[in-house]
Amino acid sequence: MKLKRFFLLLVLGLSVGCGPVLVSHRLADPPPPWFYPNRLEAVRYVYFPDHFIYYDLSLRSYFYLDNGVWISVKVLPSRFRTIDLRRSKSVRIRNYYGDNIDRYHREQQSNRGRSNKNLRRSNQ
Repeated sequence: MKLKRFFLLLVLGLSVGCGPVLVSHRLADPPPPWFYPNRLEAVRYVYFPDHFIYYDLSLRSYFYLDNGVWISVKVLPSRFRTIDLRRSKSVRIRNYYGDNIDRYHREQQSNRGRSNKNLRRSNQ
């Protein structure tokens, strides 16, 4: 336990002048080449909205929809080979660390496009 704390303090101390740091429970596993954090972040999922692909940083797995079913793979199948994830739009999913990506995706799609602009405020 003391070794983990020492290593974490060492990494954080060195990172002040070295640029971005990714905090992960698996320090031996580097993030994928397309994931380059620009600041200290704690995220589990990265979403590629143009391709409906999620990447789970903790499991090192991709999730994509195939005939209405979420498929989990370590390497994307050949039909995705033409996609350059480094240049694709990505969204880092903050504040969600659950295992059910289907539920999260459905909730986000149902809330998409909603706005509070037309709501009347009771104190006006």
